Amino acid sequence: MQKLDRRTFLKGAAWGAAVLAAPTIIPATAFGANERIALGCIGVGGMGTGNMRNFLAAGNCRVVAVCDVQRDRRERAKKTVDEKYGDTGCAMYNDFRELLARKDIDAVMIAAQDHWHSLIATAAANAGKDMYCEKPTGVCVNDGFAIRAALRKNKRVFQSGMWQRSLGNFRQGCELALNGYIGKITEVQVAVPAGKSFQPKYKGPFEPQPVPDGFDWAMWLGPARFSPFNQARITYPDWYLHNDYCEGWTTNWGVHHLDIAHWGCPQLGKGSFEVECNGTYYVNQGFGDNIATWKSTFTYENGLKMVFTDATHQACGTKFIGENGWVYVDRGDRIEASGELLQVRPKAGDTRLLPTDSMSFDDVTTIKTKDGERVGYKNVNHAEGLLNGMRSRNEPIAGFEATHVASTLGMIAGIAARLQCKLKWDWKTERFVGNDLANAMLTRPMHNGWKLEG
Repeated sequence: MQKLDRRTFLKGAAWGAAVLAAPTIIPATAFGANERIALGCIGVGGMGTGNMRNFLAAGNCRVVAVCDVQRDRRERAKKTVDEKYGDTGCAMYNDFRELLARKDIDAVMIAAQDHWHSLIATAAANAGKDMYCEKPTGVCVNDGFAIRAALRKNKRVFQSGMWQRSLGNFRQGCELALNGYIGKITEVQVAVPAGKSFQPKYKGPFEPQPVPDGFDWAMWLGPARFSPFNQARITYPDWYLHNDYCEGWTTNWGVHHLDIAHWGCPQLGKGSFEVECNGTYYVNQGFGDNIATWKSTFTYENGLKMVFTDATHQACGTKFIGENGWVYVDRGDRIEASGELLQVRPKAGDTRLLPTDSMSFDDVTTIKTKDGERVGYKNVNHAEGLLNGMRSRNEPIAGFEATHVASTLGMIAGIAARLQCKLKWDWKTERFVGNDLANAMLTRPMHNGWKLEG
């Protein structure tokens, strides 16, 4: 990994000043279950700030540091933290490695752009930190391999930003599918917003521009190919459309509903399957080169089929279709099902999808609707899932393996679309069968001196 040029200065001055200003937080890992967990936040843009606020609301942790390559963002985040605690103890960093070097920090929240996920997550694990990391695992399948290796080697707890797992309607739908209430599952339909829903926002010129004051452009790029600064590369949602920073909607957005599909139908992450995918791409729209619309079909050896598309082809969300019925879930607390399935309450022997730490939580309730009453499940706190997992050392509700499978499924669809051919994937080897070009696309080169260390 790239070395810090100012390490001696930072250790002797800035870091020391931050420690003197900060309130005393003894690492929670050194004590019992009642101690507060010290948390650092890496990447505090829109999503990162939202995540940070969730942790600020938790009474059993304290945010002690924030990191962002944009000065205005880290200053804004520090102000939010300091106002919450009524002091000035929150430290600020431009380089995530400086934050990770602090021995008093137990865990980190990671919400940098996708091309940074694996580098920061592996560095965090190697620094002994547990983590809440935004999905997906990165921009290629190998990113997931590296994170997995680092987590296992260092025995770290990982919770991803796949917060749909903490919403009751998704858990209810998956349990109905998982426990056989719809019979043997024959098809899973998955669709996510893309294309017309996400168009470039930036309309200005695309020539090189001066880097804004207080913006570390080299650090923002990190392992991505060097490109001169232009506002189109950092504007939301424009950066999602650039393959250097994001694998595309099949993965970045797709991971959410693909994860729900896998949660309710674990077969999607087992055995082998063939996949075909056709798509259209963002062209003549600034720097955009990612997929915009697509339709993919995954066919498993036992006959199970998954149809994964953007929402112009089928309803957004996840639908499980079985021999005896169906259940459909989406955001907005939406759940629909055939027959009387929404009257079903969990039975003894059913597989429950709450994490071990929450099994005593009575999450089943009765919901009044315009048509009467139905069974519903309560939501759980997704941020606190990491904190509970850290204390118990159990896997949170959105652990690494689930995040890796969902990310990989989206990346596989993206590879099939770019190659325009049928591919066969084997989950046992986590490689394509008989296609060297497709396997070469499981890894991406890193640039600017950065190296991935699992």
